[in-house]
Amino acid sequence: GSPCPQWPYCRKRCSYCNFNKYVVPAVDEVAVRACLVREARTLLRLSQVQSVTSVFFGGGTPSLASPRTIAAVLEAVAGAAHLPAGTEVTLEANPGSAGTPRLAGFRAAGINRLSIGVQSLDDAELRLLGREHTAAEARAAVEAARGLFPGRTSIDLLFGLPGQSQGAWARGLEAALGLCDDHVSLYQLTLEQGTALAAQVWGGALPTPPQDLLADMYQTACAMLVAAGFRHYEVSNFARKAHGRFVPRGEGGRSREARVQTPEPDAWMREVQSRGHGTRRRVVLSPLEQLEEVLALGLRTDEGVTHGRWGRFSPHLGLEAAFGAPGEAKDLQQQGWLILD
Repeated sequence: GSPCPQWPYCRKRCSYCNFNKYVVPAVDEVAVRACLVREARTLLRLSQVQSVTSVFFGGGTPSLASPRTIAAVLEAVAGAAHLPAGTEVTLEANPGSAGTPRLAGFRAAGINRLSIGVQSLDDAELRLLGREHTAAEARAAVEAARGLFPGRTSIDLLFGLPGQSQGAWARGLEAALGLCDDHVSLYQLTLEQGTALAAQVWGGALPTPPQDLLADMYQTACAMLVAAGFRHYEVSNFARKAHGRFVPRGEGGRSREARVQTPEPDAWMREVQSRGHGTRRRVVLSPLEQLEEVLALGLRTDEGVTHGRWGRFSPHLGLEAAFGAPGEAKDLQQQGWLILD
């Protein structure tokens, strides 16, 4: 099992973000902590998880939670299932809430890997994105994180901003390479309905980045990162050394389920207080849906989908057969999009 506790609050909403997050004047952290603890226990019990393989604190901005809250959730996880020593425990952090004393508190609470939402090292780009930090604050946060979590600090970067040139992106990535540690996640900016940035672009106030330019930016970044010694192990992810693999969780013969969680924090807290969790709906994935997940996630990685892994989920239908009759996938193979062996 891989619990992903969510801290749904942010200090401000970024111009491009449509995630489930809330900006409120004050957070009742004691109440939120109690609910996160209770839900972690309940969901691990309901899922019959014996052993935890990773924990990921997402959000919102989970670095706004106090180290005490993070410690309490991890204690609850360890009390409800086996949490082996050395299990990867990641916290997403924003540079604005990632000072050295705070990060040291998170490390003492049990965090051993940090993912920092840098997004850009250019102040004008950060203002466009509506980020609350400056480039200097981002650098300071990454340096502090590398001191406390050496070899286990990841940075997120965005490309494809309105008006961003290929040269500006390459220079920004070069600067990030001089700063970052062992892991980089690259994300193409997506213009989402209802966000301030999308309204500006669709309203004509900002230029729409051309698709060919976006493709060139991605290819440039891949080449630069590989040249700098990073392994391009997943579509958006690059690691300088062996890293926790991006793999679909679960093995054959086990049921997997999708959950629909209550998004709004006050309603979520009421549900946790009354019944122990905020899951609105649990859907057990059918064998076919599990295979689709294995295929879709596996094809995002440089390892692909091995016959061994596929066989654990699908002992009767071979991997070649999944791509239809012989020759049906030939076009994809000839164009270099698919290797089937």
